[in-house]
Amino acid sequence: MEKNNIPQHLAIIMDGNRRWAKKRGLSSFKGHQEGYKQFKKIAERCYKLGVKILTVYAFSTENWKRSKTEISYLMKLFGNILKMEKDFFIKNGVKLNVIGQIERLPKNLQKLIHKITEKTKNNKNGILNLAVSYGGREEIIEAVRRLAKEKIKPEDIDEKNFSQYLYIAGQPDPDLLIRTGGEQRLSGFLPWQTIYTELYFSPKLWPDFTEKDLEEAIKEYQSRQRRFGQ
Repeated sequence: MEKNNIPQHLAIIMDGNRRWAKKRGLSSFKGHQEGYKQFKKIAERCYKLGVKILTVYAFSTENWKRSKTEISYLMKLFGNILKMEKDFFIKNGVKLNVIGQIERLPKNLQKLIHKITEKTKNNKNGILNLAVSYGGREEIIEAVRRLAKEKIKPEDIDEKNFSQYLYIAGQPDPDLLIRTGGEQRLSGFLPWQTIYTELYFSPKLWPDFTEKDLEEAIKEYQSRQRRFGQ
């Protein structure tokens, strides 16, 4: 693997937790637990390899349609993960940035997110964008609404200033997006930011996606020639 050609911004759609559990006769809760364990390993490996920004799809706006029991469990799991990993952010100098419709989350989870993002806002070694209650179309609509409220003239709107109203304003677009689980679509993840992102689809379910698989995806990325439409 070329050390001087590591994607600086890596996006991941972590798909397959529930199918992984079902194949083993386990509850979906167990699948989510295993998915978190694998995420921690992958995230640590990413930062060690030199990835600076990691953006992961943890919970979409469509996921609110799941059962109340599963949603309640996932909200508690997110909270527990943040509590357990808050020292990781401090120790490794990683800034936490939670993106999405945060106002739809339980109040106690919102408070915890605010507390940790405030505590890590000046960290410089890396960024973790955690997409929770996120929808790509919703992000764009929200940006348009903010533009309208500020009464910016239509002729003054361009790609650069429009991007400043998105959730990860000021960050470079993802260089590589990995989706696990065998599906080959983006499912509303970062539609504005991924127009020139290299896509890599893995048949493995997320809990089975290893550090070696991550490195294989990066090697594949390094073998491609990025032309950006030229």
